[in-house]
Amino acid sequence: MDLGINGRVALVCGSSKGLGRAIAESLAREGAKVAMCARTKAPLEAAAADIHSRIGSPILPVEADVSSESDAERLVKTVCQEWNTVHILVNNAGGPPAGPFEAHTPASWRNALELNFLSAVQLCRLVIPLMKQQRWGRIINVTSVAVKQPIDGLILSNAVRAGVAGLAKSLANELGPFNILVNTVCPGYTKTDRLLQVAESQAQRSGTPAAEVLKGWERLVPLGRLAEPEELAALVTFLASDRASYITGTTIQVDGGLVKGLF
Repeated sequence: MDLGINGRVALVCGSSKGLGRAIAESLAREGAKVAMCARTKAPLEAAAADIHSRIGSPILPVEADVSSESDAERLVKTVCQEWNTVHILVNNAGGPPAGPFEAHTPASWRNALELNFLSAVQLCRLVIPLMKQQRWGRIINVTSVAVKQPIDGLILSNAVRAGVAGLAKSLANELGPFNILVNTVCPGYTKTDRLLQVAESQAQRSGTPAAEVLKGWERLVPLGRLAEPEELAALVTFLASDRASYITGTTIQVDGGLVKGLF
C-alpha cells in the first residue's frame, strides 16, 4: 500500500530511542524526510546515522528539550531552514516519574506538565500555521494507555497525559476545515527503557523482582506479551499518511487488549 507520504517532512520528538526511534524509522521507510530530536546529542546522532545508513531517507538530528519554549522554537526553525515546512508532527516525550500522589512535590507536577502537556501545546502552536498554509497536516500525540485506564503508581502520567487527549480532540475540531488531522495513540506495556524503569520503581515499592513485575503485566494482556515499539510505529505511520484522510479526533490504544472498556 502506498501511504502517500514520500517526500513529506516529519518531526518526531523524543526519537533517539524507544517508541520515538521506531516511529522515525517507520516514517523514513515510507520515504518521509525525518527530523529527529532528543535532549542528548550523542545517542540522537547515532540513531539518526543508523537509520540513514540502512534506509537512505534524509534524516536531520536536532538536539532539543521540547519542554523548553526556546528549544522548541529553535527546533522548528531548524527544520524549516532545512526543508521549508513541517507536514507531520509526532509529539512524544519521556514519561514523568512513577509514584503515588504523596510522593510528588508541586515541582514534580509542574515538570510533568511542561514535559508532557505544554511541550505538545508549544509545538502545535509552532507548526499549525505552516500546516494551515499548505492545507495539509498530521499531528499525532504519543501518550499512554493510562489515558483510557489509569495505571496504579503513575499518577503524574495518568493526569497529565489525559490533558493531551483533550487538547487533541479540541484541535481536531478546530483544524478539520484546513485538512489537518489530529489523533492520539496510547501505547500499552511496550518493550522500552521507560517500561523497565517503571518496573524497577514498582519492584522497589513492592519488594517483588522487576522480572516478576514484567511477567505480571504480561498476564494482564490478552495477547500474553509485551508490545514491540514497531507495533505502535506502524499505527502512527498510517495515521500520518494520506490513507488516514478521514480519521481525526481519535484516541487509539495499541495494548494487546489490555483496556477493558468499550471506548
